Amino acid sequence: MHTLDKPLPKLLEAARGDRPVDLLLRNARLINVFSGKVAPMDIAVADGFVVGFGPYVARTEVDLQGRFVAPGFIDAHVHIESAMVGPTQFARAVLPHGTTTVVADPHEIANVLGAKGIAYMLAASASQPLNFLFTLPSCVPATAMETAGARLGVEALKPFMDHRRVVALAEMMNFPGVIHADPEVLAKIEAMQAFGKPLDGHAPGLSGHALHAYLAAGIASDHECTTADEAREKLAAGMHIMIREGTGARNLDDLLPVIDAGNARRMMWCTDDRHAHDLTRQGGIDSMVRRAVRAGLDPVIAIRMATLNPAEYFGLGSVGAVGPGRRADLVIMNDLDDPEVHQVYCGGVLTAQEGRMVNAETGGTMTAPPSPMRVAVERLDFSVAAHGKRIRVIEALPDQIVTGATEAAALIRDGRVVADTGRDVLKIAVVERHRGTGRTGVGFISGFGLKRGALASTVAHDAHNIVVVGADDKSMLAAVGVLADMGGGLVVVDEERCLARLALPIAGLMSDQPIDHVCYGLEELLAAARRLGARLPDPFMTLSFMALPVIPALKITDHGLVDVTAFKRVPLFPE
Repeated sequence: MHTLDKPLPKLLEAARGDRPVDLLLRNARLINVFSGKVAPMDIAVADGFVVGFGPYVARTEVDLQGRFVAPGFIDAHVHIESAMVGPTQFARAVLPHGTTTVVADPHEIANVLGAKGIAYMLAASASQPLNFLFTLPSCVPATAMETAGARLGVEALKPFMDHRRVVALAEMMNFPGVIHADPEVLAKIEAMQAFGKPLDGHAPGLSGHALHAYLAAGIASDHECTTADEAREKLAAGMHIMIREGTGARNLDDLLPVIDAGNARRMMWCTDDRHAHDLTRQGGIDSMVRRAVRAGLDPVIAIRMATLNPAEYFGLGSVGAVGPGRRADLVIMNDLDDPEVHQVYCGGVLTAQEGRMVNAETGGTMTAPPSPMRVAVERLDFSVAAHGKRIRVIEALPDQIVTGATEAAALIRDGRVVADTGRDVLKIAVVERHRGTGRTGVGFISGFGLKRGALASTVAHDAHNIVVVGADDKSMLAAVGVLADMGGGLVVVDEERCLARLALPIAGLMSDQPIDHVCYGLEELLAAARRLGARLPDPFMTLSFMALPVIPALKITDHGLVDVTAFKRVPLFPE
């Protein structure tokens, strides 16, 4: 964990009142997540840590005039790469919204660059005011039904397991491997357990005996619940539940009714995957706390779920609460019933105010490894010979990363199946980009609404090959060509005309530009996609999950269609 060194003799001296503290926040109303009470309090800070309450002699005093003080918020599960910026710019996005600690899973960049990607994220996130903590990717690749840029076995992971900022094994997506005691999966679990660190889960829809077997291996949490019944079953079986509200998967409203006095201490908030424009405009964990409070949840419970609960789950004794010996990461709010963030202190230093960084610098930058882009565009062929009259179709769903699975009559022209924009049945393809194999999976999808053109991206969870959806092959091929030329990113193309693009040169996942540039580029892409008929709230976030073969029900990889429920490949034409 990136923490301030704790100079105990000096802290104890300040706590005793034997020397002046650095900062005294007077006339605060402290949200005490230990007691569940809110009370008037003066808060003393020295050397970046809270050292006590009440009257102290201070070098600097700030009168909060009755404002509320909460611990800095913790995002319990997030992929930084989904914001399409590196750690420095990510910090600029979330700190003004009160998030002072993130528990990030770098499995996106690990699927592209392997251990070098993990090392890059650890190094790039050091020396930041934001506490960047990490979980260690457990499933690189996620399955054997796709081609990733790397394969990380237990021996490749072991050098990272005792790193002080690695706090857990990341989401164990290979739940069939856990349930059926796959030796490689169990080796990763046992190795991390030897370090006494928790094991995060990822088990969408898992229930009954299969769930019990998953938990028996030591899996402790889940962020994939989409229904109240699913969350209640997992809570009753002993899991910690992370309620997710991302850009492509929005589960907050469906899961709020689950929270009650009996289970709230086992629940946390997380954003998982949020695009840059959502982070900067809507916020992160603060937006979830606000919505929960407005929906009737007790504000102290909502804030405890954002602070103490994840801190205790991950064993983070220096954050998650305002108390002596805790890092002075503090969120100042004017109104507890409508908790908008007014100021943010990191390590006792005013870092953000009224939605803006006080100090524009959040840390240095470093050179990233090159992004693999080994695609021979001239040899690609997205045509589909008609081997039947019906085809399997992926159903994309608004605000969800789960998909439906259906069948439709094939539109056949000159012996080939083509997109049918009249019925919103578009063509989708995944092109392997890491090794230059040329392997391509082609299928069909509904829900995007395109009337012409194509959208393409190298952000394609989790292997991050190229994923492209379109109304015609010409536009799809042109879109892939643009991505290959710019070294990865997002693009909107109409036939051979590029309407909008955003380059992501860091592993094909992240920009090396300021976050404002990324937000502007994303807005241009979304506007261009809407002009082509796209009707999803964020078609690029949805598109990025269509190649993830661990989220039900029907997905596509460079190997072809995957029935996730059966955990096997299936043909495009039903038998």
